Amino acid sequence: MRSMIKLAAGVVALLMPLAAGAATIGGAFYATQYDYRDFWAATDGKDFRVILAGNAFPTLPEDDAAQRLLPVMQVAKPRPALTFTYQKPVPELRPDYRLVLVFDAANDLNGDRVCQGETRFKPGTPGLLNIFAVYCRNDMVMSMTTARTPAALPEDRNVDQLFRELFMVVFNDSQTLRPQSGTRRN
Repeated sequence: MRSMIKLAAGVVALLMPLAAGAATIGGAFYATQYDYRDFWAATDGKDFRVILAGNAFPTLPEDDAAQRLLPVMQVAKPRPALTFTYQKPVPELRPDYRLVLVFDAANDLNGDRVCQGETRFKPGTPGLLNIFAVYCRNDMVMSMTTARTPAALPEDRNVDQLFRELFMVVFNDSQTLRPQSGTRRN
């Protein structure tokens, strides 16, 4: 019995560093109008705009952090053959689909405000990437969630894992979320 307890303690000790580095995804919200098929149609084979608000990595200049983060997001991208870009399309698209990533968002900031262009922040924690992700269509929230992981640089392995998990939540392809299915999960 004693050897089983030691074995179990050893396994827990080995797994703790993995759990400490894992991404944490918060609860998800999906608007009644959310439809993954719209996201697919709007992004497959096209550029998809990402707006960054705040500085994800305060030890780096904001522009440098943004440029280093773009390829990480691209590798972790959702299934459509999209290309993430920070460039605003000219002429402006209607509907305007975009992903807004607010780093260290203020606690009272909501998705409606983010889709309308408002961002506010709280003090960040060095070494912790904290994201409020909002998928917008025009000024309306389609889906949103929060995510965080320990990371000091865009190239940290945890950042790639965070985006892989985050994109599965924000761009959820579950059929139960289709508008005609009659069931909604919030």
